[in-house]
Amino acid sequence: MAYIGKTPTIGNFQVCDAISVVNGQASYTMQVGSVNVSPESANHMLVSLNGILQRSGSSFTVSGSTITFASNLVTGDVIDFIQILGNVLDLGVPSDNTVSLAKLTATGTKDATTFLRGDNTFNVPPLGGITEADQWRLTASLNFSSSITPITANLERSDTAGFNYIGTGMTESSGVFTFPSTGIWMIMIQAMVAGNGATADYASVHFQTTQNNSTYVSQVNQIVSGIDRTSGYAMGFGVSFFDVTDTSTHKCKFAQDAGSTTCQLYGNTNIQSTGFTFIRLGDT
Repeated sequence: MAYIGKTPTIGNFQVCDAISVVNGQASYTMQVGSVNVSPESANHMLVSLNGILQRSGSSFTVSGSTITFASNLVTGDVIDFIQILGNVLDLGVPSDNTVSLAKLTATGTKDATTFLRGDNTFNVPPLGGITEADQWRLTASLNFSSSITPITANLERSDTAGFNYIGTGMTESSGVFTFPSTGIWMIMIQAMVAGNGATADYASVHFQTTQNNSTYVSQVNQIVSGIDRTSGYAMGFGVSFFDVTDTSTHKCKFAQDAGSTTCQLYGNTNIQSTGFTFIRLGDT
């Protein structure tokens, strides 16, 4: 910080050397260790004369290292002590656990939309909005299997004009989806099944999760209504929550199952016919 004039002495509390009174003299030189010292002002001093604290400005004044009493001192007067307080506006170093939050200096923008984090920075709280949201889909139709089979092909992040995702987004490899951050995630499935020349009693898409990056279990058995016409279509929707506590072990994938191997799980690279939506709701 820049100052006009003399820079304050920070926290430099000093007691001046003893001064011998000279009969009929009002002005004396202040020294510490035989070196002249100059207080910030008379208001930064405690002066005791004949056992009585003197009032700065009226009982004495200061100019540089010279103190001048309001009247000449005489033989028998005693200057008990002169203590220089340094910069009385400086608090020094506070003791541990004595500084309130109101006294902290933090980085970032402090306003009605931010909060003070544990690392002493202002940031937008997670509850202020969704931090992660992403959407994936099938780009082309897949023939159903009569048993539960993971979907590993024809997957892409939605890219129709106007689409965008929030945050880092999901990553996918061989049908396995990895989450970008821990938290409580909502996963939504929508599926469209085409008869493709056959009927089917049922068709389903399963949301499967693992907590050890190995063993998968089905969380949602998203049933698509039975297809009663060979050229018919059916739609279905499912939703589940997944608590991701470790992004290296907690992952997910999707699987299909049907009563007929002829029907198809419908996909389209331009339309969200069959797809998956991922939204992070909050902290784990």
